[in-house]
Amino acid sequence: MENLHFSQLIFAQAKKYGDKVVMCHREKPGDEWSTISWASFASRVLTIAKALVELGVTEQQRVAQFSQNKAENLIVDFALFANRAIMVPLYATSTAPQVEFIVNDAEIEIMFVGDQQQYNVALEVQRNSKFLKEIIVFDKDVVLADSNHAMYYDDFFALGEKSTKHFEVQHRQNEATEDDLACILYTSGTTGNPKGVMMPHSCFNEAIRIHVIRLTSITDKDTTIAFLPLSHVFERTWCYFCIFKGATIYINQRPIEIQQTIRDVRPTLMCAVPRFWEKVYVGVKENLSKFSPFMLGVVTWAIAIGKNYNVDHLRVGKQPGAMLRLKYLIADKLIFSKVKQTLGIENVQMLPVAGARLSDEISLFFRSIGVPLVYGYGLTESTATVTCYEYTGYEIGTVGSIMPDVKVKIGDDSEILLKGKTIFPGYYNNPAANKLAFTEDGWFKTGDAGYIKANSIILTDRIKDLFKTSNGKYIAPQEIETRLGLDKYIEQVAVIGDERNYVTAIIAPNIPALEEYAQKNKIPYEKTDELLKSPAILEFIQTRIAAQQKGMANYELIKRFTLIPKSFTIEAGELTNTLKVRRTVIMQKYKALIDEMYTG
Repeated sequence: MENLHFSQLIFAQAKKYGDKVVMCHREKPGDEWSTISWASFASRVLTIAKALVELGVTEQQRVAQFSQNKAENLIVDFALFANRAIMVPLYATSTAPQVEFIVNDAEIEIMFVGDQQQYNVALEVQRNSKFLKEIIVFDKDVVLADSNHAMYYDDFFALGEKSTKHFEVQHRQNEATEDDLACILYTSGTTGNPKGVMMPHSCFNEAIRIHVIRLTSITDKDTTIAFLPLSHVFERTWCYFCIFKGATIYINQRPIEIQQTIRDVRPTLMCAVPRFWEKVYVGVKENLSKFSPFMLGVVTWAIAIGKNYNVDHLRVGKQPGAMLRLKYLIADKLIFSKVKQTLGIENVQMLPVAGARLSDEISLFFRSIGVPLVYGYGLTESTATVTCYEYTGYEIGTVGSIMPDVKVKIGDDSEILLKGKTIFPGYYNNPAANKLAFTEDGWFKTGDAGYIKANSIILTDRIKDLFKTSNGKYIAPQEIETRLGLDKYIEQVAVIGDERNYVTAIIAPNIPALEEYAQKNKIPYEKTDELLKSPAILEFIQTRIAAQQKGMANYELIKRFTLIPKSFTIEAGELTNTLKVRRTVIMQKYKALIDEMYTG
């Protein structure tokens, strides 16, 4: 199938697939899944497109969505594309100042919102902004405080049903070009205000084209779960690709529901960030550790067989011999199949993973037991994928091989530079950022350090995250944080050490796990604060840190640490909307504790 412009895509797919299900959604876990056919999807897109015309939306006008994942998100997306308008997605967890900045920067007049919390934030912004005029609310249970400037989605839909603007929409579809902006995605940077990444239709079309070349096994028989926020370029581009391929998308509305959703759906595909698989890995290892010594021996044997079969043979295109195939069947029957069925992933054929560093240990483990994690690397500015694992020949330790027709070279300070049709043209309304983002000859500067080996990229770190101790040693904090994040007793870590003479860390521990450990080992405490200051607990965590940092250079080792009772949160500004640590915020907030680690 040719790459149709997004203004036409849904209608072409509806003619092809008719009553086949394209999306499934539900309001609460345990509810029956509601289905949307291709024909209904196209009808709803046209209805909302006409309603947008009735509301006065013009070509290339920016319209925002501020909502948790919902089927309506994709309907509104394609209704905007049919009008040559521009989608500006906001993270559902955004605060009023974050929303207000984007509204003012992109001059947003119309915003779709999800629930009561998002409506309240939008209303606060509306009262302060000269731009935001209309709020359209998906959830009909939301209480509207100002019905003169807000309406429910159902009423907006009814406006489209009565509209006669079909020919206006059709005219705009016919006028649509690849150069039209499809989206402006604001990056949730770790420092400063977010930047609006301009994404024309040409970027999405090229992303789909190169994924068709690389991911040849995906068909219209597949099912995927939209788990990551649709405001994230990874999930958004993946869903567009799945729509192009005719696959069925299950909408996971709230991140907390994902484990139940996976068990209910048992998908063949699903995107996730490494932190999700880190938690799954810790849980699997914890359950396995409860086995008897005999069964632990069986598990160790099975994983070794799985590595030999999947990694040492199939990965490099070698066919396993008869004896190895038999051993693998036994290992799968005894261990692997049970793990996969418990998790709900026994049907998966591909699980793309990107967005942060994925531990080689995790990648090797899941690949060994037959769970096909496909690790990749990309940015909002590159329309997601720059590299990813191929079906065979991938190298653990890399982020995969470079995608077809994406140009990559290594610049100064080992910075990864990019060119190609998936690379964005620039940041919206931000000439200063654009000047810094590109070299004089047009290469995009990713801010990531790494090198190329046999057409694969090996990442070393984020250049701006690297810091230097007072002894002149460079530290890559993400590498340390990733290692410590694998420990069941450690929930979050912020590594400190810039211009200091040794490395320290602020650690948010897994408090329920620590409480269980304290109970088993008869460590007395009355309150959580006492537990986190207990010498026995501090010594225990120190041994866990040392185990995870084994093999690292002496100057990289955490010499002191402080345990805090509350995890880092987006709301407190300590994490970005994509859950990356805002180190400068943490250093300011915990300054007294940090200073004590260097003076006490």
